[in-house]
Amino acid sequence: MGNTSTTNQKQDSCTEVSLSCDHLWSMAQQFAYARLCNKKDGNKIVLSRIYNTRAKRIAATYARFYLETEVGGNPKLKGRYYWMALGAFASKTVACSLADTRVALIPTVSEGLGKGNFWLFMDVACWHWYWSNYPRSFNVCATKRDAEQCVPQVKAVLDKLPWADKALSEVERFKYNDNIKKGMLKVQEFEQNVSRTERPTIQFDHLMAVANHEQGNVLQPLIYEDKDFAKWVGRQRWPGVKQISPTLRLVFSHACSTDDSRLESVAPDDTILENFKSRMAWIEKAALQFHGLMQGTKQEIDKVYMEHELKTIASWVDHKDLFE
Repeated sequence: MGNTSTTNQKQDSCTEVSLSCDHLWSMAQQFAYARLCNKKDGNKIVLSRIYNTRAKRIAATYARFYLETEVGGNPKLKGRYYWMALGAFASKTVACSLADTRVALIPTVSEGLGKGNFWLFMDVACWHWYWSNYPRSFNVCATKRDAEQCVPQVKAVLDKLPWADKALSEVERFKYNDNIKKGMLKVQEFEQNVSRTERPTIQFDHLMAVANHEQGNVLQPLIYEDKDFAKWVGRQRWPGVKQISPTLRLVFSHACSTDDSRLESVAPDDTILENFKSRMAWIEKAALQFHGLMQGTKQEIDKVYMEHELKTIASWVDHKDLFE
């Protein structure tokens, strides 16, 4: 069992408490859950029912992780959580899609987007939260993550979350896998490597490892292998339907659209969204475009722009919905 210690918050006192891996992973899950909750009746927290609200808070949390303004962040290490920056734009895109009436009118699609976005966050945010706050025990405890092993109070909450009856098994209860292992090792490599010429390559490798986890280990079994969701996604490629369906794109802005083609990645016409390899071909292309903007490959000012957009998205952390 991997253990770590913490101290209490009482002034002028220090009490050593040994925490097991299961307790630490439970703390990570509680962080992710609380971020999507609203306070009710004093201290009681209740999960937001609005998918758009969740998507915006998720985008904000991802941006905060990248910017190192999230709990446990270290500004000196900004850039280590590179996927989080792209994830912020992706979750913002989900929020935009959920607000589109063409999507809202198809419950299967809006439900699928809300489900995928929610459970991906429950998975991926916790890996990064743990590393930010308890790095010394991470490599021991990473292999022990299992939703079934959370402390009883947290497990009870997890089991009651939306879609939990199937989702937890579909994402294999958040267990460690090769993609997450590679992604988190790249975080550690980034921290140890101060070379300005080598860090961008490490960042991109981290991004693609976590993207493969996101798409292959989480979203593929969770939503794209759902026959109803895949059917509706496929119908959007039909002649006639395609012309009135939302364009499949990722916009590198806090806004839902842009007039600048450099700031958006549009999926190729032959993209089969429910097919993992086809989807990843577009995602890697989008990731390279994102990478160029983040690194200021063509214009140094691009880096300033991207940072500003991420800070704007990060400000949505307490986003409230009028209907909540």
